[in-house]
Amino acid sequence: MNALQFQKKLLGMQENMMNFAMSLTANRADAQDLTQDTTLKVLNSREKYVDNINFKGWVLTVMRNTFINDYHRIMRTHALIDVKTDISNLNMIDSGLMTPEVSFQVKEITRLIHGLNTELQTPFILFLNGYKYNEISHQLALPLGTVKSRIYFARKELRRLLKGYND
Repeated sequence: MNALQFQKKLLGMQENMMNFAMSLTANRADAQDLTQDTTLKVLNSREKYVDNINFKGWVLTVMRNTFINDYHRIMRTHALIDVKTDISNLNMIDSGLMTPEVSFQVKEITRLIHGLNTELQTPFILFLNGYKYNEISHQLALPLGTVKSRIYFARKELRRLLKGYND
């Protein structure tokens, strides 16, 4: 299929895409944004489409994956704690868990985490903030194995520092 046929086929699917986007987002403005994002991704990925594959299925799969990835990104963004943030300031009062003793423990653990050397501290804090190993690897430009071992060693060091802490 040439570029013009591809574009015409994609334009002919806009109503189907919008309907599917509405079923995913339940919001017209978000559905329009998702349809537009998907259209751009599909146009930019034209070379990945194989002629003998169901075009509609391929496009809607791109849309579903875009929606899922955006959702995960948004959730991660809202759940992230800045690396320099004192985790004792998190809003734990609403959960009923922030007693003075727990508050002290959280501050002590935060102090210990920030006392780790930077090589261990940075990937460990990113991991605590919800990043996956491969995301940390990409963000810090480190091999995946290095990230995993640094997080392991950070945990090991924290266990050592906390041993006998609550006896």
